[in-house]
Amino acid sequence: MSGNAAEYFVDRHLAEGRSEKIAFREASGAKRHLSYGALADQSNCIASAYAAQGIAREERVACILLDEIEYPVIFWGSLKCGVVPVALNTLLSTDVYETILRDSRASCLFVSHALLPVVMPALTDNPFIRTIVVVGGDAPESTSHTAMSYEAFMKEATPRAAIEADEDECAFWLYSSGSTGRPKGVRHVHGSLKATADTYGAQVLGIKERDTIYSAAKIFFAYGLGNAMTFPMSVGATTILFAGRPTPDVAVDIIEKERPTIFCGVPTLYAATVAFMEAKGVPEHALRLCISAGEALPADIGNKWQDMTGSEILDGVGSTEMLHIFLSNRPGEVLYGTSGQAVPGYDLRCVDETGQEVAKGSGAVGELLVRGASAADGYWNQRQKSRTTFEGEWTRTGDKYERAEDGRYIYCGRTDDMFKVSGIWVSPFEVEQALVAHPAILEAAVVAAADAEGLEKPKAFIVMKDAKESLDQDVLKEFVKEKIGKWKYPRWVEIVEDLPKTATGKIQRFMLRDA
Repeated sequence: MSGNAAEYFVDRHLAEGRSEKIAFREASGAKRHLSYGALADQSNCIASAYAAQGIAREERVACILLDEIEYPVIFWGSLKCGVVPVALNTLLSTDVYETILRDSRASCLFVSHALLPVVMPALTDNPFIRTIVVVGGDAPESTSHTAMSYEAFMKEATPRAAIEADEDECAFWLYSSGSTGRPKGVRHVHGSLKATADTYGAQVLGIKERDTIYSAAKIFFAYGLGNAMTFPMSVGATTILFAGRPTPDVAVDIIEKERPTIFCGVPTLYAATVAFMEAKGVPEHALRLCISAGEALPADIGNKWQDMTGSEILDGVGSTEMLHIFLSNRPGEVLYGTSGQAVPGYDLRCVDETGQEVAKGSGAVGELLVRGASAADGYWNQRQKSRTTFEGEWTRTGDKYERAEDGRYIYCGRTDDMFKVSGIWVSPFEVEQALVAHPAILEAAVVAAADAEGLEKPKAFIVMKDAKESLDQDVLKEFVKEKIGKWKYPRWVEIVEDLPKTATGKIQRFMLRDA
């Protein structure tokens, strides 16, 4: 039997009677939608559309696409014919696009019309891109590339059945840079998609065919790809797509009007939405469950959200390298301020600098390593980085954790973000949680800074809920001392308008250290 993931996630639903079931619908004025049957038919036509442009199996196609219904057609259609889609962040700069497009050597580019002003300058002198396909508008004139609209690309296309593929065959790429560093092309195989559906999707999220899911995290993000496509399509559920920016007012509007039963957010959005609901009120909703990833969820935010909506947030840990969440809280067992326990199907180790396991309840901090079937096949053209991240069956996460007596994992920070005060490790996240528990603070980030003697101490950058409100820093410091101890409090506090973040919501602390 073929291991082509598209046969399981798309074509299977026709045989199981879901041809008319809505797979995707857009939360917009146009209200476009796509049934499982239409998705199967349209994705079957992608192969002949590629062939007309001379794009062959194993070539790479870059996708700089907003979350709209053409995206799943292009993604699954590419997998059906062995062409490798490379899902790219839609919020990058021209320079970064130029770097990634050259690095990936993609021969075709799918780009949303709204993104053309940023993307087109990145194609100057690109020797690899041959074809540009514009979604949602007319193609620009180009003397060095074949440029066409998506409608023109698909106009003469005829359906072809999915090819046979091995489950270990490269299916798609994602690009990861985390909170810093050179972008890395992360290669994933066909079998990884079903692995995440069978583990987190089925055994933690417990998604059902009757569910409707809305992911504020976009499809280009590994977390969003699982939320919006892998998990709902594993059971024949429905996904709500929104092409715009998921601000708190938009998130609340979609939750109220589109009635998702599962909402997938990130900590920064949950924090901002809690503040929004405190001011505007809680909408009527149909939520039965919410999930969070990208960074650890502050306990205060999780508790406030659940008190306001009645819906738990399952805070979890995943990575682009592992494709989705492998460590998570469980429904009915949520303990905010922890990352829960291993998702069934994954093994975890927490090791110190010597490689020894840290003991439960010891208070010791170690780096988290994970083993599971969804691990990436490595980084593209970064052999040394692949060798240091992927150690046999184990993947180094770069996250520091403490293990509680009951076996739950408590996030302490990224390896590069941890620092010692008086010889004792300080977790920036622990200090940040204490800061955001203050009713006047929306967000916080903590880094190490040198005092007059050259010794490292915590420095905090905070965003106020009300930019016009003042804050007594001495009172704030005492507030933190009472919560987490006298030696961990920030010696300096700087109020800022916002914090530097990646497009996936991770705080870029290295930029604050350099400030």
